[in-house]
Order: sequence, then structure tokens, then C-alpha cells
Amino acid sequence: MSRRDITAVPHRDGRFVEVADRCWVARHDFFDVNVGVIGGRDGLLVVDTHASEELARDVVARVRALGAGEVVAVVNTHAHFDHVLGNAVFGEEYAGAATWAHEAAAAALPRTAETARQEAGRDPRGEDDPRFAGIAASRVRVPERTFSSARVIDLGDRLVELLHPGRGHTDGDAIVRVPDVDVVYAGDLVEESAERQAVPGFGDDCFPLEWPFTLDLVISMLSDATLVVPGHGAPVDRDFVSEQRGSIGMVAEQVRELAGGGVPVAEALAAGSWPYPAEQLEQAVRRGYSQLPRQARSLPLA
Repeated sequence: MSRRDITAVPHRDGRFVEVADRCWVARHDFFDVNVGVIGGRDGLLVVDTHASEELARDVVARVRALGAGEVVAVVNTHAHFDHVLGNAVFGEEYAGAATWAHEAAAAALPRTAETARQEAGRDPRGEDDPRFAGIAASRVRVPERTFSSARVIDLGDRLVELLHPGRGHTDGDAIVRVPDVDVVYAGDLVEESAERQAVPGFGDDCFPLEWPFTLDLVISMLSDATLVVPGHGAPVDRDFVSEQRGSIGMVAEQVRELAGGGVPVAEALAAGSWPYPAEQLEQAVRRGYSQLPRQARSLPLA
């Protein structure tokens, strides 16, 4: 299967598909989350570890079935539970493999993971889906290796770049770049999932005003041929990332315009013109208002 073909195939069964030379993606039905694997002469690097220990055990089995080597490194693209709660399993199965994350992600992970574990135990969807119980039962393992802006991991015949392009989805977002095959694993800085209406994850730890500029830096690293693996959904290209950057930029500009015009934060969703469904932007607006410099706001803002 060619690298371009994968964008048209909606795999959601957890199978690893090779999207470029020794670069694999497994798209999972649960949260439509992606797990990546990058191979080199000296072993494999895994990008994110799925949403629970139980689910991660299946991922480990599928990694071994590739027959491409042992895991020597794991990278968490950010601190959210659906990308990190399999860390403990990978730590046990591959004792020599270091787990990496941006320093802010590593600092936030105990809080975000524990919150997710507690909420999963109360989630009514768990009555019909036992995978929620798996979230609640998972142990929290914090990456023991961190970086601030950039780090290179040497897989023997391949260098893999870990880069923090700035704040956006969280304050600890990292992308994983494989320059020799022009592939970027972008984490939740980019989302394609139709299940989420391709709406970026504006959560309670997002930075909506900075996110567009962070994506500008990501886009500057992409070529017309770059394959971008989002945190959720099918692989995309540079044009998709640019279009999503434009929409995120519209959210940021609306927040600035409404706040500058004295529209109270409680009225902003109704007053604004948004590129995404307003009901999915509550946190984007609240967080955006709180992150504006005081001089950019006009009264009344209550």
C-alpha cells in the first residue's frame, strides 16, 4: 500500500499499516486514537501508548507481530490519558526502553491521568463499554526522559526528531518527525476524526490564542509530500493542516474581537461567528478570554 493510499482507508481496527518505509500507524476504534511505530536498525520507537493498560497489551502484541525489532523508546505527544495510560505496560514489556515527553507534559501527566481515571469510573458509558473500567484501573507512569524544545533519538540508521513547536492543544505538545521519509506524527495539534467532526481538542488546558502560531511553525516543516499523522483520525497532508490552522486562527481572532469589544465571556459563544459548532468551543472561549493581556480587553467583561 502506498503512502497516499492510506489516507483513503478508514482503518479503525488497531492494525498497524506501513505508511512509509518502517513507519506504521494503528488507528483504534476507541476514541479514534492513533498509535505510531517508527523502525530503525537499532529498534523501534513507539508514538503514544493508547488509553489504558488493557488496550496497550493488545498494542504490544501487534508491535511484536510486525517482527521489526524491539521497542527502544516511547514518546508521549502530550499528557492526555488516551495517549499515555499504556505507559506502564510498555515499561514492563520493554524494560530498557526510555519514555520521552516534553517537560510540561511530564509535569501535567499525573494530574491529567488521575482525573481521567476518576471520571472513567463514573462515566455512564462504562455500563455498556468495559473499556472505561480499563481506564479507571490503569496505573500512571510518568515519562522519565524530558526535553524542552528539541531532541533527536538515534535508531541506528535513522534519526527521529522530537520537537515542541509551542503551546496549543496543551502546553506540552510534541511532534515526532521522521525526516528521511517526510512523515510527521503530530499528536493532537492536528485532528482529522470525523467522529469528532474534525474539531480540534479545545479542552480545559488548551491555548487557543497561541495554537495558530504553533501550527505555523509545524507547517513550515512540511512539504507538499509530507504525510501528517494526527492524534485522532486518518493521515492528512499539508493542505489539511493549513486549512485547520486557518479555522483555529478564526477562533482566536473571534475571541480577541469579542473581548476587545467588551462582550462578556458568558455571551461570547452566542455573539460570535465560529468555524466549528459553538457547543464545542466553550473551553476555547473561556481559556482564550483568560489568556488575553488585560490591555486587549474592554469593559464590561463579567
